[in-house]
Amino acid sequence: MPSKGKHRRTQVRSLRRGFIAAGTGGAALILPLLGANAAAAAQPAAAPAAAKAAPKTYSVVAGDSLSKIADAHSLSGWKELYEDNRAVIGDKPSLIHPGLKLTIGAKAKAPAKPAAKATPAADRADRSQARAAVAKTTPYTNDLDGWIKESLAIMAKHGIPGTYEGIHRNIMRESSGNPRAINNWDSNAVAGTPSKGLLQVIAPTFAAYHVPGTSMDSYDPVANITAACNYAADRYGSIDNVNGPY
Repeated sequence: MPSKGKHRRTQVRSLRRGFIAAGTGGAALILPLLGANAAAAAQPAAAPAAAKAAPKTYSVVAGDSLSKIADAHSLSGWKELYEDNRAVIGDKPSLIHPGLKLTIGAKAKAPAKPAAKATPAADRADRSQARAAVAKTTPYTNDLDGWIKESLAIMAKHGIPGTYEGIHRNIMRESSGNPRAINNWDSNAVAGTPSKGLLQVIAPTFAAYHVPGTSMDSYDPVANITAACNYAADRYGSIDNVNGPY
């Protein structure tokens, strides 16, 4: 007991922060608590992210669908594949055809646009220039002989069989060599498609067997001959095999 009038100074002991770990034998250990910085330092470093797979090209085969292709290449779904290839596929994702090239893992580039189609006026100008070039090297006379020879030259370029004799023989039977001849009395005429020109060709046949590089006028001698010979080759093997109405 302290004596009167005197106060005992309380001793302050320094305490270390820690926790007591009790073992099975009763002994206790005081272990220091780790600070936040130390705990963070003790955590293992995060593993580096896996490198993204390089884009690749896939060629569509029969029976494929976007869903099937997406599953085979471990994509998140067909929509991802479609969005990457919209420029190639178009607006209808269900319409993919064998041989179509799809890009897996990246945006596909838009296909190159086809060359602009020539306008009718430009096409006529090109044909006129081509015929003018032929005329410079091979001057054809503006008569039956010249028309047949020019037609034979054009037919040779397009692989259409026929001889001068076969063409001439059929012309003389059909029109007597008159390029403006027209049949206004047979069944074709009654049906509204009269036979016209040197080889008496009806309009549907002329349109179907018209040879590129020749006039679209069925009365044009060279255009009429080449179209008729093209038709005769398709149906009879050659104009040479025609010996009557065809």
